[in-house]
Amino acid sequence: MDNKEKLVPFLSPQIASYFVAGGCAGAASRTVVSPLERLKIIQQVQPQNSGGQYRGVWSSLVRMWKEEGFKGFMRGNGINCLRIVPYSAVQFTTYEQLKKWFTNHGATPLDTPTRLVSGALAGITSVCTTYPLDLVRSRLSIATASLPVLASSQSSLPAKPSLSSAYHTSSANARPAATTFSKKDLTMWGMTLRVMREEGGVRALYRGLVPTAFGVAPYVGINFAAYETLRGIITPPGKSSVWRKLSCGALAGSISQTLTYPFDVLRRKMQVTGMSSLGYQYNGALDALQSIARTEGIRGLYRGLWPNLLKVAPSIATSFFTYELVKEFLGAS
Repeated sequence: MDNKEKLVPFLSPQIASYFVAGGCAGAASRTVVSPLERLKIIQQVQPQNSGGQYRGVWSSLVRMWKEEGFKGFMRGNGINCLRIVPYSAVQFTTYEQLKKWFTNHGATPLDTPTRLVSGALAGITSVCTTYPLDLVRSRLSIATASLPVLASSQSSLPAKPSLSSAYHTSSANARPAATTFSKKDLTMWGMTLRVMREEGGVRALYRGLVPTAFGVAPYVGINFAAYETLRGIITPPGKSSVWRKLSCGALAGSISQTLTYPFDVLRRKMQVTGMSSLGYQYNGALDALQSIARTEGIRGLYRGLWPNLLKVAPSIATSFFTYELVKEFLGAS
């Protein structure tokens, strides 16, 4: 290896291949499951014990289609892909590089603890670089959903307006507790500016980052470790069909998501704290965790798990399959 290669290792074609393959994997996996991704977010943050909730996977998807059409299924997917492409690219690339670093480029065996640590560090790196996009995507995903809002303490009227009531009805009919959104707010840039303007500047775009990092680290670590372990079992030499490869990703994703799901719920609750219509006001991650456990019990930490599992299996399967496919096409090992 010459001095130039030592100075700029991250400019190598192999690293570029990891980055491109990771980005393609992220975009493909999220687009496939966009309706379920949005439904998961809605179910995580909707007020408890109120009418008009999104209940059940199929009935909620039908309702979403009737109220918003195909646009409702894809709501937030544009910014989700904008977020997931660099997120996935950074995650896969970091994971590949950390594996090489920890094993001294193959000089020592790659064991499960090494995979776990590499995946955890890759997850933290990727989430820290793209977190503001994730927060804005969450806001856009629920901004037009017809979720019930909490009644104002000064009003005796039933609390049933949608989050987008101010956009669809006259201001005379809007209740004080409702969050109002203009057409400009329902864009990526518009929502970003709104959050910064009303909730404390740039710092507001990182609300919930700490619980997210705590959740992502074990999730990504388990995900990569489980995938590589399962790949050795399900796809031995000579038995590497498409369905076997997809099964490895689906099982790995389901295992890792189930074990770390409470962190995901906590992240969403923290991200929508500034939306007054949902009634969530937390002073930090610990306060949010205590509040959820006190008011909703342990079950509250697993709200939306079922649609999320339906989403995770095909999403992670598509992600790993696409990554391996594109990486092989680009000639990276």
